Amino acid sequence: MADTGLDAFKSNQEKRVIDATKKVRVGIIGTGWIAHNHIKEYLKMPDVEIVAGADLVEGKAEEFFKGYGLENVKCYPSHKELIDSGEVDAVSICTYNSTHAECTIYALNKGVHVLLEKPMCVTLDEAVEMRRAEKASGKILSIGFQPRFDNNMKMVKDIVQSGVLGEIYYIQTGGGRRHGIPTPFGTTFIEKDKGAIGALGDIGCYSLDMVLNAIGYPKPITVSGYVSDFHGKNPDYFVSDKKPADYADIFGVDDFGAAFIRLEGGIILDFRIAWAMHLDTPGDTIILGKKGGLRIPSTECWNGSIGGPLKLYQRIGTEDVVTEFPVKPPVEEGVFYLKIRSFLDAIKTGGKAPVPSEEIIINQAIIDAINKSAKLKKEIEVVIPEV
Repeated sequence: MADTGLDAFKSNQEKRVIDATKKVRVGIIGTGWIAHNHIKEYLKMPDVEIVAGADLVEGKAEEFFKGYGLENVKCYPSHKELIDSGEVDAVSICTYNSTHAECTIYALNKGVHVLLEKPMCVTLDEAVEMRRAEKASGKILSIGFQPRFDNNMKMVKDIVQSGVLGEIYYIQTGGGRRHGIPTPFGTTFIEKDKGAIGALGDIGCYSLDMVLNAIGYPKPITVSGYVSDFHGKNPDYFVSDKKPADYADIFGVDDFGAAFIRLEGGIILDFRIAWAMHLDTPGDTIILGKKGGLRIPSTECWNGSIGGPLKLYQRIGTEDVVTEFPVKPPVEEGVFYLKIRSFLDAIKTGGKAPVPSEEIIINQAIIDAINKSAKLKKEIEVVIPEV
């Protein structure tokens, strides 16, 4: 294929003009490590006032904001007190997975826009209640899937949506780490009452979103799932990682998950994800259609992008043709910046959520079904209630 074929998938980004006269009052709920990414980007926004914060740990929020030279941010011991203060237009929710639903529903019910860190929540039931609160409030709920703003992720979607692959019938996707249970920041990721779900929710939701977003988010029909925790329950794993061996006693989530998922439209999704395994990667992502196939090289550690050039496989006439799409450079502003900027723009213009819950509820339904199927040791049907 000539260069002009690649041109069809090039995108042009316009320079954004920000109206700094119209400020958005923002609060940050949960001041752990991911909150640092949020505040760093908010501080770049001339139309944002960071006015409030909340954390369950006494003094943690105050220390967090002082570290960024913000002495006048009002801090609260709970999300309810922050929201009830009436001081904020929007919040970033950066709390434990297990409290995502509670904090989000309360904020929406009080008329506050929400940027929610991934995963959306823990169960499908929670996701349904969040959607209901969002619809009743008329406010924006955007889920923190920043990989969507990566140029290469956009390229994947552009190729699939162009129709060059034809009707999609099979997808293989996943990702993971050879040695990467996330404990550098403590144990909140691995404790059952806080993290609630492990690799599935941490990086599995990203991997699912990459392919589901590309094909238009069809609903799942059935799921046969499997999860394990062999590495997380092994004290030697943590000793070798220079962590206390008793982390294995605390470990209460999955470190590996896999599933065979039947989607609407006759599409089969073969999925696997890992925090720890005896491989560098569980394999590339492949999307097979009746007119072509697309290979998306994996990364050794899921980083929200791709591990090498995309390859499009086709048969044109009597020739087998491979078209290589070079890896695009990172977006200048950074994907985390764009995640937050798009949320603020939607608030200010009355637009739609940049990463809408009506899509991510499907992502969450699959994760929930994997856990339920694994527990029951059989394939289960997936029904997402109308909201």
